[in-house]
Amino acid sequence: MRRHPRSRSITLRTDPALRAIRVTSPPYVPVRQITDFIRQKSAWIENSFAKAGPIARLEAGNSITFRGQRMTICWQQDWPRRIVQEGGEIHVGGPCESVAKRVAAWLKKEARTRIIADIADYSALAAISPPPLALSNARRRWGSCSQAGKIRINWRLIMAPDSIRRSVVAHEIAHMRHMNHSPAFYAWLDHLYEGDRRAADDWLKQHGAALHAVITQ
Repeated sequence: MRRHPRSRSITLRTDPALRAIRVTSPPYVPVRQITDFIRQKSAWIENSFAKAGPIARLEAGNSITFRGQRMTICWQQDWPRRIVQEGGEIHVGGPCESVAKRVAAWLKKEARTRIIADIADYSALAAISPPPLALSNARRRWGSCSQAGKIRINWRLIMAPDSIRRSVVAHEIAHMRHMNHSPAFYAWLDHLYEGDRRAADDWLKQHGAALHAVITQ
């Protein structure tokens, strides 16, 4: 719970990955009023956690999604340390205690490779030089584009279907021309993106929390 001097009302957010509730309120609001507010929102809180599904840890025997497909993390100590994806399995060798760290690093590496390729595709279509990329792990934003022309994309999109990841990249490339969400921006985005951007947005609203429910440590 956080008290903020500029806050004018009680606000509540859930963090499905941590199964946490984050409440912000003005300094003068009594604790009892805050707890009553949370109780009133209990159904919404439960639904938010339910949409995220169970927490998934990057451990041997557990399953995650990779590019929209369900994958089981399989470990054998005598397998090569280099991670290999075969069919519906992610094969990991080496020490068992470092499986989570190495699978997370592999996912981020795959994300960078795929996103750089996506940026190249849309930059060519937009007739611009590919902007620099930084991977993010933001809780509330899947992508962003700075005034300086640097793009940040959430690495967790590597777990989503390709069309969803590409919709976010196309969105940020479109911002290279229009730094707003005007009709002109969406017209340009529709020109760049080959899929249904509204369907992609809906997918992220429904399933995005599950991507954050994957614990990397």
